[in-house]
Amino acid sequence: MKKGFKACLRDFLGLDGAHMKGPYPGQILTAVGLDSNNGIYPLAYAIVEIENCESWKWFLECLGDDLDLHAMSNFSFVSDRQKGLLQAVSQLFPCAEPRFCLRHIHENMKKQWRTKEYKDHLWDCATATTVPEFNHFMHQFSLYDKSTYEWLKSIPPQHWAKSHFTGRATTDMLLNNLCEVFNGKLVDGRDKPIISCLEFIREYMMKRTCNVLKVQQKCVGPLTPTATKIMEKNEAAATQYIAEWCGDEKYQVKGPWNDQHVVDMHERIMVSVYKSSILMSTRCTGYKLGKLHMGTRWNQIKGRALWPRSECPMQITPPPHRNQPGRPKRKRRQSMEEKSQSKSQSQSQRSDVGPSEIHGHGPHGSGKLTRKFVSVTCSKCGNKGHNSRTCKGQGGT
Repeated sequence: MKKGFKACLRDFLGLDGAHMKGPYPGQILTAVGLDSNNGIYPLAYAIVEIENCESWKWFLECLGDDLDLHAMSNFSFVSDRQKGLLQAVSQLFPCAEPRFCLRHIHENMKKQWRTKEYKDHLWDCATATTVPEFNHFMHQFSLYDKSTYEWLKSIPPQHWAKSHFTGRATTDMLLNNLCEVFNGKLVDGRDKPIISCLEFIREYMMKRTCNVLKVQQKCVGPLTPTATKIMEKNEAAATQYIAEWCGDEKYQVKGPWNDQHVVDMHERIMVSVYKSSILMSTRCTGYKLGKLHMGTRWNQIKGRALWPRSECPMQITPPPHRNQPGRPKRKRRQSMEEKSQSKSQSQSQRSDVGPSEIHGHGPHGSGKLTRKFVSVTCSKCGNKGHNSRTCKGQGGT
C-alpha cells in the first residue's frame, strides 16, 4: 500500500480513531488516502491502548518512516480533531496543513443552533472559492445571527474553508469521510481479539485491492470514471465562458455572471472550469497569436467581485443625477464640417433625380416617405382635404 501511495497518490491523508467493541479495550488508529478515482485508499492502521498525544505521535512517526516524510513535508491532514492529534502533527510536521472535518464542526454547532439555516450558512462559507466571496458569506452569516458568527470566527478559516486552502494537496475535500467509510467496514472486526481484528483488516484490504483491479480492467479511456464525469461537467460549464489570451501562458476568462478570472497555465492558478474553457478555445480556434509587437503588455485583472476593499476613510458618494429635458438622444452630435458635408451630398443627390421623385422622399435624401403634396381623402364623408379624425360631417356630392 505504501508503494502505491508514493507512486501516484496525492499528499493528502485522513486520520481517525475508532473504539474496540469487544472485551479487549483499545483504539484503532487509521490513515486513509484518496485514490485517483476519489475513492478511499486505506494506507496504515494500528491498535493502541488509548488515544492521546503519545499514541498519535508514535503512529505518525511510523507513518513518516514508511512514506519518507521529513519534518518539513508539506502534507495535508484532515481529521476530527481527536485528542492529542493536532499537537502531535504540529510537533512532527510543523509545515503540514491540518484541516478540520466540516461535518464535525456542524455537529458542535448543533449543540446550540439546530435549524437548517445555520447549516446552509456554514456550507456557503466553507464552499466559497475566493476570499472576497468567503467574506461576503461570513457577513451574511453575521446579519443572520451574530453569536453564531462569532463562534465560527474563532475557528481559523485555513482549517475548514476552501477559499483559504493552500492547494498543495490538489483536493478541496471538506469532510473526513475517508476514515468514516473505512471504519464502517471494520465494525464486524472490532469486537474480535486483537490478532483476529488485525487479520480481519488485512483480509478486507486484500479483497478491496482485487475489486479495484477488476474495475480498472473494465475502465475505458485515459481517465478514471470519476475524473471523466468531472471533466465532462467542466466542459459543459466552460461553453459559457470566453477566454482571451494575454501573452505568455496567461489568459483572462470572462463568465456569464460578470465573473472574471486570471488563469496562469504555467503556474496552474485557477483551474477546473476556467482552464477547460481555455483548452476548448485553443482547440477550436488554434489560438496562438505569437509575440505581441509592443514593448509592454496589459496586466490582466480579476472581476469586480474579487476587487479588494479600499481602506480610504472617506466615503465617496456618486455625483447628483439630473434628468435632461426632452427625449434622450441616441445619435452623437455632428460637427459643423460633418453637417456641411452631409448637406452637400444630399443636394447632389437631389439634383440627379426629378421633381416627382423628390416629392416622394424626405428632406436631405433620407429616403423616408413624406405626405407633402399628397391629398388626403376622408373615409367617412369621402371628401378630400381632411381625414376621418378631423371630419365634421361634411356631406359629399
